[in-house]
Amino acid sequence: MKTTKFLRIIEGTDEGLRVALDSPPVTIGRATDNRVALSPESRVSRHHAELTEDDGTWSVRDLGSMNGTYVNGQRVEWPKVLKPGDKIKIADEVMVFEEGSGDDSNTGSAAPTRARRVPETSANKSGTSTVNLDEGGEEENLAEETAAQLRVLIGRLDGVTEEMGKMIVGQREIIHSLMLALISRGHVLMIGLPGLAKTLMIRTLAEVLDLRFRRIQFTPDLMPTDITGTDVLEVDEATGRKNYRFIRGPVFTNILLADEINRTPPKTQAALLEAMQECHVTAAGETYPLVPPFFVLATQNPLEQEGTYPLPEAQLDRFMFSLRVDYPSEEEEERIAESTTSDRSVELSKRMTGEEILLLQKLVRRLPVSQHVVKYATRIARATRPGDPRAPEAVEKWIHCGAGPRATQYLLLAAKAGAVMRGSLAVNCDDIRVAVPAVLRHRMFTNFAADSEGIEVDDIIAKVLKEVREPGEKDYQTGR
Repeated sequence: MKTTKFLRIIEGTDEGLRVALDSPPVTIGRATDNRVALSPESRVSRHHAELTEDDGTWSVRDLGSMNGTYVNGQRVEWPKVLKPGDKIKIADEVMVFEEGSGDDSNTGSAAPTRARRVPETSANKSGTSTVNLDEGGEEENLAEETAAQLRVLIGRLDGVTEEMGKMIVGQREIIHSLMLALISRGHVLMIGLPGLAKTLMIRTLAEVLDLRFRRIQFTPDLMPTDITGTDVLEVDEATGRKNYRFIRGPVFTNILLADEINRTPPKTQAALLEAMQECHVTAAGETYPLVPPFFVLATQNPLEQEGTYPLPEAQLDRFMFSLRVDYPSEEEEERIAESTTSDRSVELSKRMTGEEILLLQKLVRRLPVSQHVVKYATRIARATRPGDPRAPEAVEKWIHCGAGPRATQYLLLAAKAGAVMRGSLAVNCDDIRVAVPAVLRHRMFTNFAADSEGIEVDDIIAKVLKEVREPGEKDYQTGR
């Protein structure tokens, strides 16, 4: 006799509802186009979760809901395989995954008329056609036009990466991080030894984007006005009248390369602070806005310290990412040596405009994030601070100052951008974990004990990631 799988709701506004799972995928939510269309009075999202079947094995995944999907009390971040008897909880609704004979589907307890079949479209199957904007009953579907725009823009961004690959050998993770920062409106500090193509990567990025590019070589005698601009006195020869005219500095661009930024005194470094944070420059009492997008990419040599000045903590905090550029692999180094010692010329094409970048930045910021992901990002940032109840032993022992609230903001922005770049509209905790090292390594400051024992910040970050757990169901029940 054929065995059929069922969902039976045992708690909530739809208690007693029983649905036969005969045509996967099966979506669950308040919207009437779900196969399991729950009561409009329930607290579930419009498109909350989806059940799929693969060779007789059923699994459930969350569709980016605000309050999450749980199986036997555990939050579902990735598709979770189901076994008969498993309890699925979404908001106040608790349902049991059951199996029975095929005849059960024809009984009075089978799926009621309220259950609706999902139209067979690629958007429904992928689960990316819907985004939950809030827990209320307002608009929760990402408009078709906006979704189409996002697909096109991500394709253009992939084209930028491919075009950079014509010039840059390897360093795929660094290039990916540059793309994340670009669509998140963030600035990047790149730290690496000489000859690792830091400057070349930035120049190549500027060449494949249809944006203005300026480079500043930071030196000990560089003045703040060499960055922001200066007032010059002009004399009208006809009338003899004198007036000051502001000559804009190289900061008035779209992509600014601050090469060897630690070679100039803090006073000159600070000239970038207002531009990086506020996107404008103040000179002689006048404020001059910077034309977006504005993107600062700074390089730094970690080896040579003679004649250098450490970046102030306030300026370090303005950088979204701190990226460590490492040596290439042996195979990559062979390719670099071969290509750079031959008469090879590479022609790069413009792949993305400033208007497209601004639109993509706007769409990334509009992407909603569940409370579960927000809680996890906040926990990680707070765990870097000595004295915090969540701080692991490694932080208490080796860190004298941890990350501030801006770290949490950048973790969420990077996670949103990461989700978009992997083709998903649902941000999960893995997106946070991927962004953690680049966001935190320049916001955590080691003490003498760590320096004397040779403990690196990245070692401590790894311990934080290992010890800080994701929020569970109890965290929402207690309100913590």
